[in-house]
Amino acid sequence: MVDTVCKIYTTDLHAVQLVWGYFVGINLTLFVYFGIRHERLANLLATDRRVLQLVRPACLVASISTLFVGLKYLPIAEATTIGFTAPLFITALSALILKERVGWHRWVAVALGLAGVVVIIRPGGGLWLWAAVMPLVGAVFFAFFQLVTRILAGTERTHTTLFYTGIGGMLWTSLLVPFVWSTPTGTHWAVFISTGVMGALAHLCMIAAFNRAEASFLAPYNYTKLIWVALLGFLIFGDVPSMNMWLGATVIVAAGCYVLYREQRQ
Repeated sequence: MVDTVCKIYTTDLHAVQLVWGYFVGINLTLFVYFGIRHERLANLLATDRRVLQLVRPACLVASISTLFVGLKYLPIAEATTIGFTAPLFITALSALILKERVGWHRWVAVALGLAGVVVIIRPGGGLWLWAAVMPLVGAVFFAFFQLVTRILAGTERTHTTLFYTGIGGMLWTSLLVPFVWSTPTGTHWAVFISTGVMGALAHLCMIAAFNRAEASFLAPYNYTKLIWVALLGFLIFGDVPSMNMWLGATVIVAAGCYVLYREQRQ
């Protein structure tokens, strides 16, 4: 829903301003949420890893911004499917940065997943190559975001990390938005608030899910997003996903699920 609404308004506002507005809405929602739970500001701010707590939302801002740039020019289903490569980049970066052992099975899955992207992009085909690269760059930044999340999870309170996600995202986008600022209308403010509320609720739902089940069990559910974006893309934008998109999506999702399966076995 967030991606669909923002795609509609990419013709009015720059992607960075849409992301800024998104974090405005997220922070308003989180302030209400933390207020209801009587969370003290001192507890939310307390962290021994403030640098990582600020690097993490910077990665999220970069990920969402590049995705929104891609959404301006690409059908929403194609952009979303390319973004599904994030788990593959997490595997690669885990080996390079965290020095985790990654066997050849998972490296082959990463290669096949990227081949699925090539099937969707079809170099020389109908999709603009540079626009198609944007969601791929977004997937890389989201992989960094997830890696930092993994590092913080062992020592940081969930609400502290959630608080810094909102505040940090607001900070980074506020530094960038003056360069692309366009005076928002009342409708634009409604978009900012509504997408932010939906985004905050999505984060809270994910936190609730991870408190009740293992990540390896929950991860495949992320791919159901493809059903919704394909449906919304057709109903709102008249986009009909091509056979190349479905073929590439099948390869990417299969590779991602196989990576999860191998990680679970290990």
